[in-house]
Amino acid sequence: MENLRSLLPSVNSLVVFEAAGRLSSFTGAARELRMTQAAVSYAVHRLEAHLGTALFLREHRRVRLSEAGARFHADVSIGLQHIQRSAQDLRAVATGGHVTLSCSTAFAAFWMVPRMAELRADLPEIDLRIQTADRDLDLVGEGIPLAIRGGDPGDWPQYQSAPLAAEVIYPVCGAGYLAGRDRPRLAADLLDHQLIHLEEPHRSAATWRDWFASAGIEGRRVPKGLQINDYVLVVQSVIAGQGIALGWRHLVEGLVDQGVLVRLSDHALSTGLQFHVIWPRNATLSRAALEVRDWLLAQPRD
Repeated sequence: MENLRSLLPSVNSLVVFEAAGRLSSFTGAARELRMTQAAVSYAVHRLEAHLGTALFLREHRRVRLSEAGARFHADVSIGLQHIQRSAQDLRAVATGGHVTLSCSTAFAAFWMVPRMAELRADLPEIDLRIQTADRDLDLVGEGIPLAIRGGDPGDWPQYQSAPLAAEVIYPVCGAGYLAGRDRPRLAADLLDHQLIHLEEPHRSAATWRDWFASAGIEGRRVPKGLQINDYVLVVQSVIAGQGIALGWRHLVEGLVDQGVLVRLSDHALSTGLQFHVIWPRNATLSRAALEVRDWLLAQPRD
């Protein structure tokens, strides 16, 4: 069996080949890798000579992968990505490094940001990077160690998880909304107000209909009102006095305590679900990622 060293002129040739194939340009690869265009061309020629096949089709002022080159490029790209992530993980373990946390924009804005000063004080050597997305990411594919997900652990068999906060929901309005209005006394009174609805496009979320049903009000038409597909904008609209919205307790309780938002009913919808910290089941977390995970789980909760 041939060893890798006899097949390839150098590992560096793979790095050059990957960049040139991805950019379809020797000049672009040279710019990215801080090499000369001639050095890139030479590295690719040597690799083609060792493999005995053309990896690129040279055309006027451009290059593109040949059929064989495209197949080889796919494998090389995957291999180099794995090597890069492993090297980053090892360096993170050695230096304290950075930790990426994937979560919704709402969790980042209303849960993480108010706690960032405390996190920096408790974990001063760790650089936390928050990555928000409008849908749940593949942590392994994206090379992300930690995420926040709402639901049931059975929804994520490929991840380990630990509960962070229960899903408890109650209506809230802005501090100035009730000026000149009668405060709702009963849950049914809210039907006469401007309601703001979260139209979540990618994650399942409780609705006003769910909340009214949990309060014993069913069969009544829930006013449509304002519909927004981003919970941060929902809360901003509530603060601006545009209406009443559902408040997820773990996200809005700080704003309620500050008097920015007002809770409008003692009744809360408890779905029985929880928000969890999750991490890949078969991955070994770095020391820094473990510390961030444990810090998240140690935060006070009801």
